[in-house]
Amino acid sequence: MKITDIHCHIFPDKIARKASKAIGDFYGIPMAYDGTREKLKELAKEHGVTRMLIHSVASNASQVEHINDYIAESVRLYPDLFSGFATMHPDYPDISGEIDRAVGLGLLGIKIHPDMQKFAIDDPAAYPIYEAIEGRLPILVHTGDYRYNYSHPYMMAKVMRDFPRLAVIGAHFGGYSEIDEVEEAYKGLPVMIDTSSSLFYMPPERAAGLIRKFGVENAMFGTDYPMWDYGEELERFMKIPLTDREREDILYNNAKERLGIG
Repeated sequence: MKITDIHCHIFPDKIARKASKAIGDFYGIPMAYDGTREKLKELAKEHGVTRMLIHSVASNASQVEHINDYIAESVRLYPDLFSGFATMHPDYPDISGEIDRAVGLGLLGIKIHPDMQKFAIDDPAAYPIYEAIEGRLPILVHTGDYRYNYSHPYMMAKVMRDFPRLAVIGAHFGGYSEIDEVEEAYKGLPVMIDTSSSLFYMPPERAAGLIRKFGVENAMFGTDYPMWDYGEELERFMKIPLTDREREDILYNNAKERLGIG
């Protein structure tokens, strides 16, 4: 069975352990891995993963170009395994120009994490990002954290209504720790979702219900490397009561058909 993991964070070796620890400190969760590119490659080989979508998050505007260069370099070095999404920050001075550059580097979409980047998804300051990619590139968005007022599912839904041609992947079933809000928030909206950082707390039956609520064709597998034990994440996914075809679609076919990754 082919597997595509659409949610993998990687960092240059010299800062990987520090960056991975910072993620763990942010969530109060010990990290399973060091966040290096080499470790992710090892996990892909160990678990038979066909392709991985790699990305990172710019905590400030000065990091944007460096991160995009590193992700693009990783894709160039390992084109048979990695596909990449660029990062962006609302304070970056030339959003459209850097997105054009990222596309030229071969990156296929955008990843943002409003809680870590400390901006509200629906803040007008972020709208130039959506304007630059609407109808052009998909965006993977961390959505939902009860501790902050940056990424609530209703805020993401507002952006989707304001940008109806924006292809949105709501990470963590579109809600993370605000998962009870997602069905009402995204009602009538074509949001895509990934399974990352959710299956550790979500009963398999609940996961299956949400997948079918959003549409199997809109769901994709993700692990949120370096956060969780890779084998355990795969085991959790395999416990979701799905048909073989649904499982194949979520693990591989949807990422290929919807995102061009595979």
